Amino acid sequence: MLRVMAEFMTLKQAISAHLEDGMFAAFEGFTHLMPYAAAHEVIRQNRCDLTVVRMTPDVIYDQLIGMGCVAKMIFSYAGNPGVGLLRRLRDSLENDWPHRIEIVEHSHAALAHAYEAGASRLPFAVLRGYVGTDFAAVNPEIRSVTCPFTGEELAAVPAINPDITFIHALKADRAGNVLIEGITGVQKEAVLAAGKAVVTVEETVDSLDPHPNALVLPHWVVTAIAEVPGGAHPSYAHGYYPRDNATYKAWDAISADRMRFLDWMKTHVIDEDARVFATRVAKLTDG
Repeated sequence: MLRVMAEFMTLKQAISAHLEDGMFAAFEGFTHLMPYAAAHEVIRQNRCDLTVVRMTPDVIYDQLIGMGCVAKMIFSYAGNPGVGLLRRLRDSLENDWPHRIEIVEHSHAALAHAYEAGASRLPFAVLRGYVGTDFAAVNPEIRSVTCPFTGEELAAVPAINPDITFIHALKADRAGNVLIEGITGVQKEAVLAAGKAVVTVEETVDSLDPHPNALVLPHWVVTAIAEVPGGAHPSYAHGYYPRDNATYKAWDAISADRMRFLDWMKTHVIDEDARVFATRVAKLTDG
């Protein structure tokens, strides 16, 4: 969907204005630039019945699921990277706490292709990746098509077109163009596939000055921009702060117990606001 101009606003304003209960939302970033600040604001505003999609949902989705925001999740691999399980996801699926969510599982390749199809406004994506696997037995959305040129049977999956995509980026200029450097995952495709795109950034600058390998999202594909320094923590932001491995490791024990999880979320999410992220990453870079 073509947008005229990105609007600068606070993150609280952006979530309030652009995310409604029941929407289809993507929170993308592949190990890098994960939009934690945006997800935490969604939790604070008590959005619910969301269908969410993400390649490698990790702690960010464990928190959304545990706080009751999610009705359905479309994903490829779910876990706490380098640590283990997503215990709030598992509790939802095994024990209906806080409620049972619906899941649709894909491979990484299929989900990336589905985003690309969505960005291209195509109805489905075609790939060979599912041939010889049992994925179709657990995901009825995986179908087969016959190539009209070779007669080869290929797998097909529906395009991903979120109502809204959230990403974190490094910089925005004052015209609303957004810069991403380093690992991008499917951030570009997720933005182009969506009806709206809300971007949190480390800083706003007069000029992006991108190098040849940088990704620049033009202002007309971005709906709203909120400046949130540290907004990807505990993931990392290339050139700004490292990954906070200690926080990821600590999450396993925090999320294993329902009351400890709820207490942690109240202290570190519900009773905070987006400004706390700058304080958290300052501790990683001091000294």
